[in-house]
Amino acid sequence: MRLISSADPGLWIPVTGSLGWKGRRHRKAAIRMLLGQAGAAGKPGAGFGAWLASQAAPFAMRKADGRVLAWTWKADPDLVVAIATTQELTPQLRTARAMMPIEYDDTESFATPLGVGEKLMMALPPTPGTPPFATYTWDTGTHLITLNAVCGDRERFGTVEGALDDLARSLRIADDVTGGESQVLRLPPA
Repeated sequence: MRLISSADPGLWIPVTGSLGWKGRRHRKAAIRMLLGQAGAAGKPGAGFGAWLASQAAPFAMRKADGRVLAWTWKADPDLVVAIATTQELTPQLRTARAMMPIEYDDTESFATPLGVGEKLMMALPPTPGTPPFATYTWDTGTHLITLNAVCGDRERFGTVEGALDDLARSLRIADDVTGGESQVLRLPPA
């Protein structure tokens, strides 16, 4: 299953398709923010690790072939990074989702072309030092589609909520249709 998006180019810069110097600043900001969220920022070797990740990320995302899409906020790449993923819905993944802490039960229904999913906004995460984030999820029956957005500024997090909702609504599934023995036709969403 592959994801595609019609994200607003006036607000979002795609990190997924950037290679070389194109999108380098936004790619580095996204990786820096993700490493900071993982607690790796400020540790010895983190600078080299961020540089190495920024060089490998475009190739890894290209190999993911639509299973991962990523964007940064155009006006300020250090403000928001958003990553959409699709995963096969295994019993282990269902169990992990059921065992999430109770703080993650404050979801609201969120309707999009993918169907009705869940939206979780954590402007003040329970763990101190954790940046604010938003998570959108859709269960298609066979796959779990997730859009995670991390914000680098607690005070400005609410200003991007509408744009994140629009980004979530722009996600679509692009399935392959087999036309014969070896022909594959890729159809865009309707």
